[in-house]
Amino acid sequence: MTLRTLAVVGTGLIGTSVALAASRRGVTVHLLDRDESAARTAAALGAGLPGPPPHPVDLAVIAVPPSAAAPVLAEAQARRLALSYTDVASVKAPAQREILAGVPDPRRYIGGHPLAGRERSGPLAARADLFRGRAWVLTPTRLTSKTAFDRALDLIALCGAEPRVMRARTHDDAVALTSHAPHLVASLMAARLSEGPPEAAHLAGQGLRDVTRIARGDSCLWSDIVESNAAAVADILTQIQEDLGAVLAALKDLAEPDLIRGPEATAKSRNILVDLLERGITGVEELDAGPGRRETAAPERDMARGGLEKGTGAEDMAPTGPHEGTAGPDTGPGGQARATARPGSHPARCAPREPAR
Repeated sequence: MTLRTLAVVGTGLIGTSVALAASRRGVTVHLLDRDESAARTAAALGAGLPGPPPHPVDLAVIAVPPSAAAPVLAEAQARRLALSYTDVASVKAPAQREILAGVPDPRRYIGGHPLAGRERSGPLAARADLFRGRAWVLTPTRLTSKTAFDRALDLIALCGAEPRVMRARTHDDAVALTSHAPHLVASLMAARLSEGPPEAAHLAGQGLRDVTRIARGDSCLWSDIVESNAAAVADILTQIQEDLGAVLAALKDLAEPDLIRGPEATAKSRNILVDLLERGITGVEELDAGPGRRETAAPERDMARGGLEKGTGAEDMAPTGPHEGTAGPDTGPGGQARATARPGSHPARCAPREPAR
């Protein structure tokens, strides 16, 4: 299967980067955004054509914040924007529940999340090579059609990414550890800088800049992401809190004079610090080892036909529904799906674009 036409709903960093990658591979891309100036900016960069397509496209990519993914998908399906649909939101389970309960045709949808980004946002930060060599998670359900699965794989291939198949909840638990909690920790550290001595900024080295880099991410979007994955993020931060409490007690003990503290207490507190630092080294080595150490099922073409790897839980998500049709009613005049916030839920919520990771 080869994608010929694509619609991108939401022309921020991720949406525009998807559009740039697809356009450069010869796909006709249509750009939609509730902020028409953002769509025009993306078009000026060569990402595609601003405005809705005259007929349903092969695949629509919903590139909006997690809380908006389900309502925007429902609107896009109601307008018959595409034959198949995916999204790029960084939290999957809540939207998947809404989609299965309320979207007109859940067979045509497959959840997706490219693990790539930058600390900058908006279409001007987009890059056609943003996803090259990066993991791109797919979270199909039993209702997901083989056609939708194949089209999502085609998009991932066009973007040069590496597909992975996961359950939505497993994905959300993983990114709570690898992305969402780290962003909050980076923000906690960066927030101290505004309250520190003026001289501190002149003494900051690359280590501090590495730790705080992602704290530049859009605050409205990150609030949406963390809220959407609140329970999993809270679990990670609780574990960090427990470690931090032990380290804090050890530091306070070591701050006491030697005569008050005693040699045994000193050794115990030092061991607590060394243990944490050694565990940190082990964790970094896990990252350096690459994905091969803890591999998640990677779909090949036959997996889209129900042959997902056994033993990973992915076989329970194999698409078993019928193929989708290859034709559908025209979108019609003004048939634009806008990247709107969830109706009636958070009227004051910001509506930024996808984040850095």
